[in-house]
Amino acid sequence: MTGESDLPRRPGTRPRTTTRIPHSQLDQQPADAGHVDAILAEARTWPGVVEGPSQISVEGARALTLDGTSPGAAAESFMVGREFCHVHAQGDFSLHAMLPLPLAEAAERAGWAEPHFLVRTGQAPPTVVMIYAPRDEGEQAVVQQLVRASYEFALDPDSALPVRES
Repeated sequence: MTGESDLPRRPGTRPRTTTRIPHSQLDQQPADAGHVDAILAEARTWPGVVEGPSQISVEGARALTLDGTSPGAAAESFMVGREFCHVHAQGDFSLHAMLPLPLAEAAERAGWAEPHFLVRTGQAPPTVVMIYAPRDEGEQAVVQQLVRASYEFALDPDSALPVRES
């Protein structure tokens, strides 16, 4: 989603989520981690991306961070340190990611994401969203694009272009 892109509607209703720490998805998860494993595997091929334990999420959560050789962007592009995205553990499989505000809003309108509940209280920037767990290969492809947009936002917050919803 580096340029103007189509963001299809996510099929079905939104999953239920918590409004406490940890911010978790409560239903509509896939049977296993296959879809998020594939997303993380692809992300590890991008320049400067390192996968490791999350510095902010639950135990077992896997984070995507920029290594020390990559340029870092503004604070609203990272959750903590250089962590721009993480996949939740313990059977959840949803993700938290930092997205440019126009894309975060578009992803919410299209049913792919919701703002972190701490955004409402001002304890988190509006660029942090929960992306719902992908349930099939089609959803995996859209979530992969959102994770790629999070990576590009981490590299350069001014690179985000408008997104056209379908």
